[in-house]
Amino acid sequence: MDTPALLWRPLEDTTLQCQLCAHFCRIEDGKRGQCGVRENRDGKLYTLSHDKVAALNLDPVEKKPLFHFLPGTTTLSLGTQGCNLACLFCQNASLSQPPRLGANPQGERISPQEIIRQARTSGAASVAYTYSEPTIFFELMRETAILAQEAGLANIMVSNGFQSPQCLDELKNLIQATNIDIKSFREEFYRDICSARLGPVLKNLTHIKKLGWHLEVTTLVIPDLNDSDRELTDIARFVHDELGKDTPWHVSRFHPCHQMQDRPPTPLDTLKRAYDIGRGEGLHHVFVGNVPNSGLENTYCPGCGQKVVERSGFTILRDRLQRGACPGCGQVIIRPENLGPAA
Repeated sequence: MDTPALLWRPLEDTTLQCQLCAHFCRIEDGKRGQCGVRENRDGKLYTLSHDKVAALNLDPVEKKPLFHFLPGTTTLSLGTQGCNLACLFCQNASLSQPPRLGANPQGERISPQEIIRQARTSGAASVAYTYSEPTIFFELMRETAILAQEAGLANIMVSNGFQSPQCLDELKNLIQATNIDIKSFREEFYRDICSARLGPVLKNLTHIKKLGWHLEVTTLVIPDLNDSDRELTDIARFVHDELGKDTPWHVSRFHPCHQMQDRPPTPLDTLKRAYDIGRGEGLHHVFVGNVPNSGLENTYCPGCGQKVVERSGFTILRDRLQRGACPGCGQVIIRPENLGPAA
């Protein structure tokens, strides 16, 4: 049985407006929004993905990627089918895109109570809403997040950042950490490649910072699309100036996927250039992702330059931090409230 949706308003006759994401879809009776999982039935909005979990796994929190939140812990990660964007390079298209093409969301019916039971049994420190776009399964995320907090678990959202302001405000006391994509710093990229807009993402990032969530940012670097010095500099500068120099920026390797299989994987030299640009713009923490053994996944103290956390992929090889602070100069790098139980 499908579930009544939240965050919408009636318009004329049986038409309504969804207020969940920045598309603000106007949906006529019998039709669905752009995400394909929210449907107007006789002037009322329903979610088709509320309890249809299509992916559920225990992951290292570093895989989200979050390097400075509950490091070394695991997170029970879940997602449903569907997305409010249509990125041509989607790295998880079989999960995200079918509902946009008219298919009904598929998945296993798992209640929020069962999700929390599995999280506690597994020893996870958090629940992560991820894999597809958690905005489109907002009702499931919200209900689960409430139960997670009651169970002493943190809540993590991994997102494209295209929520409505109303959505973020509904989640403000429920989410503790998030990783948000900055896919490009050009409106035409978001319009032509993702069927979205850059402006709402940038506004949401600054809003998230004000909400006090732990924030990390990811850019999938795609050859000849968003890998110019100018664009990478613009992204790094925005992160530094608007989100703070301690905000981690993950520059991640693209692999040919979905409708963009005509491009090669991102060269390591390009990712190293992005890393150098981020550091040159004053960011304290830049990480290269999707490249095993790059040597560019470590955390360095911005005060004295010591390597304080050494990583290989999603594994911490050595953690020299003392309650989140550098053992050499004492500078706090990970806030105490963001530390795992083993810190």
